[in-house]
Amino acid sequence: MNFSRQALLGIGMIIGGSVMLYAMVQQIGTNDKPATPAAIVEKSSTEKTTVEPLTTDIETEKRILAQKQKERAARVAEQEKRAQQFLAEQESAEAKALAKSRAENQQYVANSMPAEGEDTEVENSSTVTTPTVQARTDATTNTTNDEKQKAQAAEKEEAKKAAQQAEAKKLADNKKLTEAKERAEAQAKAKKEAEAKKEADAKKKAEEQAAAKQQKQAEEQAAKTAPPTAPADYTVKRGDGLIKLARQYNVPVKALAQANDISSSTSLQVGQELTIPSRKQIERLEREAAAAKKSADARREVQQKLRDARKEVRETDAKGSFGVQVALASNQSSADDVAEKFKSAGYKVKTSVTSRGVRVIVGPERGKVAALALKDKINTDPQVDTSGAWVLYWR
Repeated sequence: MNFSRQALLGIGMIIGGSVMLYAMVQQIGTNDKPATPAAIVEKSSTEKTTVEPLTTDIETEKRILAQKQKERAARVAEQEKRAQQFLAEQESAEAKALAKSRAENQQYVANSMPAEGEDTEVENSSTVTTPTVQARTDATTNTTNDEKQKAQAAEKEEAKKAAQQAEAKKLADNKKLTEAKERAEAQAKAKKEAEAKKEADAKKKAEEQAAAKQQKQAEEQAAKTAPPTAPADYTVKRGDGLIKLARQYNVPVKALAQANDISSSTSLQVGQELTIPSRKQIERLEREAAAAKKSADARREVQQKLRDARKEVRETDAKGSFGVQVALASNQSSADDVAEKFKSAGYKVKTSVTSRGVRVIVGPERGKVAALALKDKINTDPQVDTSGAWVLYWR
């Protein structure tokens, strides 16, 4: 009877311990379910997004969107990898804790079951175990289970802290690697820019030296081919001519002829004295020649204009004739002098006495258009040297 009661008591303790162990394992699995992936996903979903400025370029928008999607996919993949690593570490820690707990429970059950000699001794003994012993055993079991739960929770917390520390260390290492890589890239970029700048400076310096050398050569060549800086006297020798001397002294043939008051086609005589003009004299002669050409062109233009006006004049253009007044002399003698100057230049001139003086009139011309053309011709004629001519009605 004592043996049967003891056996039942032992079986009850085993069953109760098993139930408590199963409930403890279920509670640990429920409470310690990893929430890191969800946190990571939530963190990923609540990432701070930077607002980029809008752009009207569709291709640029597409490229920016593709780049952002690629970066987001890379971040999600990295977070998933970290979450899987943390889950694996947590599952490993839980498996170790569960194996340790099972080993301790088995050791406890083995220590609680009586040995074979002890059972015989209990049968022969006349002392019956009281329920108080059972109560103390239950209290001891509960205390041991609480300690085991605390130990398992502490181990899980330590494993969790170790995983977090490893993750933080890994992130710090990655950050250091990234910073070192960025510094190396910045240094390489700065070195490359310095080399490019140095090369550009060397190239610019070489180009400046080449340009200076070329300019110096051009100046030397110009000095060799330039006319003399001061006038020079020359005695004509056998075989000399204006063209030959012009090439020899680098002066224009016309300038050489003008400086010596001869024609460009004049033949030179042996022993004839010539003046080789200087650079300033050549420039002055060229300016005078250009002014003379311009004046001649202007005279030809106004002469042609006068001819065209006279050709187009009709009887209906005006009621009479018009003249061009070129001077208003104080007396007849002065008027005659002016009239003589215009007559020598080829103009028809008449004088007319008025209350204000003696008029000198060129003309007449039929029609005002022709008279205006004649006025322009007179004002541009260097032989008469006047610019105050004006048209008046003749009669």
